[in-house]
Order: sequence, then structure tokens, then C-alpha cells
Amino acid sequence: MIHDPRALLRHLYDVAVQRALPLRNTAAHLPNPPKGRTLVLGAGKAGGAMAQAVEALWPQGAPLSGLVVTRYGHTPPRPDGLPQRIEVVEASHPVPDAAGLEAAQRILSLTHGLTADDLVLCLISGGGSALLTLPCDGLTLEDKQRINRQLLESGAHIGEMNTVRKHLSRIKGGRLAAACAPARVVTLTISDVPGDDVSVIASGPTVADATTCDEALEILRRYGIEVPPAVRAQLEAGALETPKPGDPRLARCETHLIATPQQSLEAAAEAARALGLRAYVLSDEIEGESREVGKVHAALARSTALGRSSFEKPCVILSGGETTVTVRPRAEGQAKGRGGRAGEFCMGLAQALGGQGGVWALAADTDGIDGVEDNAGALVTPDTLARAAVRGLKITDHLSRNDAVGFFEPLGDLVVTGPTHTNVNDFRAVLVT
Repeated sequence: MIHDPRALLRHLYDVAVQRALPLRNTAAHLPNPPKGRTLVLGAGKAGGAMAQAVEALWPQGAPLSGLVVTRYGHTPPRPDGLPQRIEVVEASHPVPDAAGLEAAQRILSLTHGLTADDLVLCLISGGGSALLTLPCDGLTLEDKQRINRQLLESGAHIGEMNTVRKHLSRIKGGRLAAACAPARVVTLTISDVPGDDVSVIASGPTVADATTCDEALEILRRYGIEVPPAVRAQLEAGALETPKPGDPRLARCETHLIATPQQSLEAAAEAARALGLRAYVLSDEIEGESREVGKVHAALARSTALGRSSFEKPCVILSGGETTVTVRPRAEGQAKGRGGRAGEFCMGLAQALGGQGGVWALAADTDGIDGVEDNAGALVTPDTLARAAVRGLKITDHLSRNDAVGFFEPLGDLVVTGPTHTNVNDFRAVLVT
């Protein structure tokens, strides 16, 4: 018998996060110190923790310096006795700011003068696209902020967003690696994208890019996003093309995935089995509208609860990936909703479950932040809708304005963790008893 479903689900989330922490995963992928110097460059929500892992594991007598940018509030406390050799700065995510622009400029300038004897260690994790902001010629920071915000609200998936970002940047899409030539470039990356495509993680600053200016233009057209005429002309002429596979400047580049969503889901599954539960991992690549993905999970949970599924209860159904939220237009005078992908998933799930007995769920972002709010995600219980009704909360109203925080906060069902210092994207666990 499961005495505390909430605690069990939170335990599985914590196990998934622990599996993805940089210090646990870095040592096996570190190269030997080079003949020359070692420069560490990086960006992402896990950037501060990744930098500390390298500092702890790199030989104390070997030269080490560099600069990494992470999200505000995401630099972990420094362990006692660990000297700082890599500078860590903070900037805005998901919409870039001047601090991110300055950090990107400094990172690119640090590549000047590198030789074939030098090593560049690039530490890349999710969130790096917004944090590593260096607009192309003709594009201002304000333009980049607007385009980024419109992409985030459009429902575009991560691959589409990053195709645009790469072609409007002077550092993404392999350009950082090209600037490091002729040095050896070793990229250590934590995946936060479906399929673990390293060219998509943080818009692949050290990875050759197979997407094109024409594709970026088509995505901008599809979602009705405008760019300045001078920038559009450069895209149409192919003048903003990224380094492609086979580019000789990237000949000495290699990339290692040190943590992935699938590894974290498998760790959670093992933890569930250790507690006597069956565990099923659906996929680490689930995409789509968050509320619709929630409805699909609800259908599977209901059929399992009713004994009509190939899954046997009691069990935990696990999934990951990166869903999207299309922000709905608000009625005049309507309060702006607060929430992110995980909360939206939970609203869709709760609505579709309709109070089904024996089903609990947790959905949370593994970086500890769901969208731009302070919560990682939310919990759904068999009595979620009943408790909401007592408080006068209508889930249809909250879905209409993407207001997951407004729905789950009064119920005490937000999952709050603070920054976790890693990021393998969405984590979802549905418990069926």
C-alpha cells in the first residue's frame, strides 16, 4: 500500500534531478590537460554547477580559466575549500538582457589568440540560447528580446525557435567553435531537448548547423514574426548562414552528452521498482501542446486504473521531452495568467481525469523553474477538481488564460524546489494505484 503518493512522486522527481547533476557526470568525459592553456567557456542553467564540477575535477597544477554565464539565481553555493578558477556571471532567461549580451561579447573575445596547443572546454546546457545573446548586424537587443518573446508565445517547438536564433546570432549555430579554431574544442553538454540533438541544445554554439537561412525565414513567416528589413534582406541573400557540417574550422571539435532526459527517467523508474512498483517509461521525446499531452496521459492513466491497459497497476508512468504552451489571447480586463509547461500539462491532465480515483501525478521542470515562475511544476490528486470547486476555482477559466499558478497555488499543489543546477527538461510521473 502506498501511504503518501505525494511524497513518492516528489522522491522520483528528486532522483531524476540527482541523476543529472554535473558533478556526478563530468569526470568520465574530461580530456587530459593540453600542452597549452585550457579555456572554459559556457552557457546554460546548469552552467554554474558545471563550472564547479570542472574546477573540482581538473588537476590543481594545470592552468584553468574562463567565463560561464547562467541564469539569475542559478549559481550554486561554492563548496568549502574549492578555489574559483572560472568566472560565473548571471543573466536573464528566457528573454535575454544586457547582461547576457555583455557575457556573450566577453566569451567571444576570449577566443582571440588561441593556438593549436590550446584546449577550449565548452560547458553547454539548456537555457544557453537566451543567455548567450549576441545579435547579428542590424539587430538590436530590443529586437532580439521581442523576437524571443514572440517565439516563446507562438507555440513553436524548440527546433524551430533555435533555427531562428542561430541565424540571428554571431555566436550560436557553430560560430563559437569556429571562432576558437585552431584550438581543440571539447563540448560537455547536458541535454534538455527531445532526441538529444546537440545542434539544438542552447542553439549549438559549438556544433555545425544543418538548418538554413531559408528555413529561418519560413519559421518567421509561419508565426507572423517580423524582423528589420536589413536583417530580412541578409537572410534572403544567405548572408547570415551558419557553419555547416564539414566546415574545416570545426575539424577539431567533439561533443559529449554527459546527462540526458532518458538517464533521469530510467533512474526514477529504478527508484520506483525499488519501492515495489511497476514502472513504465513512455518516452523522453514527447512534444506537443502541454494541455493536450496532459489529456493523452489522462486517457492512459484512466484505462490503467480501470484495468483496460497493458500497464498493470500499481505502477508509475514516466515521460519527458519538451512540450509547448500557446499563450491564449486574454479578454479585456482579464488578469494575465501565470504558469509554464508543467503546470499547463497538469491542468489538462486534471480536467481530462475528471476526478478519476487512484491516480496522482507530478509534472515539473528539472531545472526547478516552470516557465518564468518560482515553482518547478504542480501535483494532481484524485480530488483536485473537488477541492478546486470548494474554492470557486474553475479549471476551464484557468486554462483559457494559461494560469496554472492561479489554479494550483490556492490548493497547495505547486511543486517548489528552487534552482536545481541542472536541466534535462520536463519530468512527468503518473501514479496509478
